[in-house]
Amino acid sequence: MENEELISVKKVSKVYRLYDRAIDRLLESVSIRKKSYHKDFFALQDISFSVKKGEAVGIIGTNGSGKSTMLKIITGVLTPTSGSVETKGTVCALLELGAGFNQDYTGIENIYMNGTMMGISKEEMDKKLPDILDFADIGDFVYQPVKSYSSGMFVRLAFALYISIDPEILIVDEALSVGDVFFQAKCYHRMDELKKKGTTILMVTHDLGSVMKYCDRVILFNKGEKVGEGLPGEMVDQYKKILAGKNPAAEKFVDEQDFLGDGTTAGTRGQEKAGQANEEVVESESSKDAETDLSRLMKDEMSINPSAQLYGNGKAEIVDFGIFDNEGKLSNILIKGENFTIRERIRFYDNIASPIFTFTIKDKRGMDLSGTNTLFEGENIPAVKAGDEYICSFTQKMNLQGGEYLLSISCTGFEGGEHTVYDRKYDITSITVLSNKNTVGIYDMESKVTLERHDA
Repeated sequence: MENEELISVKKVSKVYRLYDRAIDRLLESVSIRKKSYHKDFFALQDISFSVKKGEAVGIIGTNGSGKSTMLKIITGVLTPTSGSVETKGTVCALLELGAGFNQDYTGIENIYMNGTMMGISKEEMDKKLPDILDFADIGDFVYQPVKSYSSGMFVRLAFALYISIDPEILIVDEALSVGDVFFQAKCYHRMDELKKKGTTILMVTHDLGSVMKYCDRVILFNKGEKVGEGLPGEMVDQYKKILAGKNPAAEKFVDEQDFLGDGTTAGTRGQEKAGQANEEVVESESSKDAETDLSRLMKDEMSINPSAQLYGNGKAEIVDFGIFDNEGKLSNILIKGENFTIRERIRFYDNIASPIFTFTIKDKRGMDLSGTNTLFEGENIPAVKAGDEYICSFTQKMNLQGGEYLLSISCTGFEGGEHTVYDRKYDITSITVLSNKNTVGIYDMESKVTLERHDA
């Protein structure tokens, strides 16, 4: 039913009693005059909002503003001090890592146990198990006790389990910030599918890019109170003002957070990757030879996405590809401000009138950030016949901000006026950009600053 409210929160407050000394709790409980020895702390104060069927709603706010507490109350983990919460339909909540998992059970045992708790029969879980294991992609660890899992494995298994049952309401609390860029991209893609199918999504995140892309509406919390509710852009602007008011340097911090989207600033990420970058140079010492040596595969030195989407009619195939840094070495790690080259080797299995070679760079939420193709660049490729090969190189300057990205490549064309895909490899590999200076937004316009001082 249209406009049906699946989540209704009415005047919810959550109050914690704070005691200066441990003995004060006892003194208060035995006081004949009911003397108070505590101070009330309002984690949430008089919060009201609703989420309608099919909506994607985000809750944002600074640390300690009550976002996670609100989700725990909605899911029944916590009880409100006052007010009420009503939910309709199947609710799946991905909250704290490992919540709902028995640490001594194996991954398989936890899958069936959680399925039973959600009212799903063993026969239904048997049918869903292959898809769950395929999405989680944790290998034989699924037969090990989950207490041996890393945080990333917890999220992989939990997310795979919860989305497999096609919930009516999906609640996510920062969990998608764990895991590699490929898994995060796969999760966002699945959330996109759920949203299109009408699943109601309520998410708490510091990733403002996800808020802007996925949410229809955003609720802003601050110090336990709801200070705003409205369109994503408006609420993100208010959030930035709150941060800037708390800390003059916060405006720059949140802009870095907007892009990286995982609670890691660009500077920290750069330090983490610096060592890897040095190793990459050593390991790829001879990779420049791969530019001309067709007997060696460039992609063997690339980080390949095991969950990449591959499709096409098979008339052509991108048999090899690579990313070359400014020094001509194969590497997934690039330096902001330096030139780099994306090279594709295409083999043809049929006659094609005018093929087109492409590349696209996306963020991990699936948003196209940049890309081009031979048609855009004015390179009209003449007809090819079966057995021909082309090596296509795109060279450009890396102006994207520091962070992690995904690369897609394809060979397409037009047949009978219809766009035809011969081979497309979505999110086939990653690009990590290292930067010692990030600006606002997605890319750097390389602004030049000129100052003139005129004293009073």
